[in-house]
Amino acid sequence: MTPGPEREKRVLLRSFAAALLIVVLTAGATSTAALLELDRIIEPPKPGPGPAPPKLPPAEPGKPQTILLMGSDRRFKDTKDDPPRSDTLMLVRIDPKQDATTVLSIPRDLRVEIPGEGMSKINDAYALGGVKLAVDTVTALTGLEINHTVNVNFKGFRKVVNLFDCFYVDVDRDYFHSNKGVPIGQRYDAIDIDPGYQPLCGQKALDYARYRYGDSDITRAARQQDFLRFAKDQVSTSALVDDIGKLARAFFDAAETDQGLRSTSGFLRLAKVSLRASDLPIRQVPFPATFVKEMRDEKTEVDYVTASQDEIAETVDLFLHGGRDKTKPVAKSKRKGKAIAAAAKLTDARGRGREAVAEIRDKARFQVRFPRYLTQQGRYREGDDAARTYGIRDRGGTLHRAYRIVISENPQDGQFYGVQGTTWRNPPLLAQPSEVRQVDGRRLELFRSGRRLRFVAWRTDTAAYWISNTLNLKLDNDEMLAIAASLTSR
Repeated sequence: MTPGPEREKRVLLRSFAAALLIVVLTAGATSTAALLELDRIIEPPKPGPGPAPPKLPPAEPGKPQTILLMGSDRRFKDTKDDPPRSDTLMLVRIDPKQDATTVLSIPRDLRVEIPGEGMSKINDAYALGGVKLAVDTVTALTGLEINHTVNVNFKGFRKVVNLFDCFYVDVDRDYFHSNKGVPIGQRYDAIDIDPGYQPLCGQKALDYARYRYGDSDITRAARQQDFLRFAKDQVSTSALVDDIGKLARAFFDAAETDQGLRSTSGFLRLAKVSLRASDLPIRQVPFPATFVKEMRDEKTEVDYVTASQDEIAETVDLFLHGGRDKTKPVAKSKRKGKAIAAAAKLTDARGRGREAVAEIRDKARFQVRFPRYLTQQGRYREGDDAARTYGIRDRGGTLHRAYRIVISENPQDGQFYGVQGTTWRNPPLLAQPSEVRQVDGRRLELFRSGRRLRFVAWRTDTAAYWISNTLNLKLDNDEMLAIAASLTSR
């Protein structure tokens, strides 16, 4: 191969490594980029014990591709006689002709018809028939043709996150759970992560992505997809994408794939379409969910998620077309800050805000700002949970000061929004605003997830501040703008 084509191939595959990695990180592991330059670096992985990987219908060259990502569920009580269920089922649609790569998480407790098995939770499909039955079940539910599967393991996830020197994540609240004194059958994965923008490394990143104690499947899926977006912005600029050998070996350890991605032709076909879509944002498509309880017998109550066929069909249509409803344009308010606050029916909470930040003013060592307005349900946390100060190091090792204020919107449903301040003026989170808008003389940077605002930021000469929406984007755009415009130090 001549130097020109060889260099061209390496650039293609490096770009694909980054693009495909971000697609699968949130599922709990790494991706099919394990096949990087497989003809020159590593032999294709040999099938392990158990059923052979499925053979799926390949997409035509250059056409969109749909990937099913899975992660297994292991609990303390599991034994060889208690097979793992799919901890994560996530569909990813890569289509360069759309304006976003779409991600659709299927709730693990969704009640469905499992082909040949009857009605059950969808995560039982993997336990009953492995990857093939999981694919058949998802296809029957959605009508989608799945082109590839990535079945992940958590050890590989931790390893890859650490290879990228961790990922900076905007953590919405305090995550803590201990199994000390808890009976084995009632245990969940232990976790201890403070709120605020911070790097999450191997095990902590996995704990954050998999956390579900007290959260619904919908909130958990939103957290995973949020993690994916953070990873996307940071993987694409990492120098590690140049280390093809190290990435390849990490990917081989992290996932099993369908037969098509075990071949050079199948891999390159997905690589090319992913490269063309590599600059597109990741857009979450929310799954329609109704939570129900059902008595299995006189003593056992079972939680399910349900959705109608019409709701699923509408969701699949959004998934196939970039995740944005073209009939509902993004509204742009022309009101000023106070007018926006009035229109959004926010409440004046300046007094409570002063109390919430009183303990951190001196500790922060830079100007602490808090919102004058909160949503009607918004509540500043009390005591030590109201706000925290800490230090955060950038990639170069420079230490920056930071603080986080956590605001409860609906704690029973895992919905918290917050205020972040830091002397790090250019963190990865603020690298690519969707829009810039002047509100009450402030240059606000807007960061969207579909039609909703995920973050609204404001930078001064010495610091950066931003408002974070809840994981499920419960605050509307006027609320986000008004809260950001109302940031005050007094």
